[in-house]
Amino acid sequence: MALLEIKDLSVKFETNDGIVSAVNGVSFNVDQGDTLAIVGESGSGKSQTAFAAIGLLARNGRSAGSVKWDGQEILNLPEAKLNRIRSSEIAMIFQDPMTSLNPFLKVSEQMEEVLTLHRGMSRREARAECIRMLDAVRIPDAAARITMYPHEFSGGMRQRIMIAMSLLCRPRLLIADEPTTALDVTVQAQIMDLLRDIKNEFNTALILITHDLGIVAGSCERTMVMYGGRIMERGLTSEIFEHPTHPYTLGLLEAVPRLDRKEEVLPTIPGEPPDMLKGFKGCPFEPRCPLRMEHCATEPPALERLSETRVRACHRNPEEVA
Repeated sequence: MALLEIKDLSVKFETNDGIVSAVNGVSFNVDQGDTLAIVGESGSGKSQTAFAAIGLLARNGRSAGSVKWDGQEILNLPEAKLNRIRSSEIAMIFQDPMTSLNPFLKVSEQMEEVLTLHRGMSRREARAECIRMLDAVRIPDAAARITMYPHEFSGGMRQRIMIAMSLLCRPRLLIADEPTTALDVTVQAQIMDLLRDIKNEFNTALILITHDLGIVAGSCERTMVMYGGRIMERGLTSEIFEHPTHPYTLGLLEAVPRLDRKEEVLPTIPGEPPDMLKGFKGCPFEPRCPLRMEHCATEPPALERLSETRVRACHRNPEEVA
């Protein structure tokens, strides 16, 4: 049985201009200790898929479908029941640690609260456990720095604090939403190494949400490519990188800088992501696709299975894409 099982998940937002369909029929599983990357451009539905799964949608959002956690249906559960699962079973690292941490409270106060509320620890026990966790995420001199305020840390160190906070209750699933976006390349590599070490040490399942395929290759066993709120391709990361079978995946890979290529201009995907308010009849990538055919604009491609580990949604044959 899968740890997290999502079937036909859809997310819609009610706005003043109309209904926005952000996620459309997404299905995937995550097993214990599994690592899955969800990649795509901004607006592809990556984050909203995760937010819907754990009940963190905005107030104007509505979700439908099925989300099962350890066999239990949790989609649209009451807030009190979801809080118990989010605190002890599923944790999330948000994109900007500075907006996730309270600037008016010391790091110690914010971390200790997690343990006193959810694990019933005393302040003394919570302080000791928090220091141990800060040591685990490689915060230098953790015993002294735990009493500092968030603004006294660098961006990379704040992200480490967020990772430490998310691990305090020993979650079985860690969702990292663009955890390296605001960091320089060196710190990005350090954070990804840290997440990989934590996954191995605690056997924690990891969902990495990112637009940067460059950080996926050495971090996740499986990759799911999203566009227009739909799955374009899913498979083993090695398969995706070596033999992409969807034009959008190929475009994303071509846009990644590589040391073995000498190019004055980095390749890009022309055009813009679809307007989810207007919607589309066929493939959402059709207006930007260099391999589009006439019926791509009117017929949505089915998500077909190519192998035991590989699915994709495209009217073209896989051999025509690579």
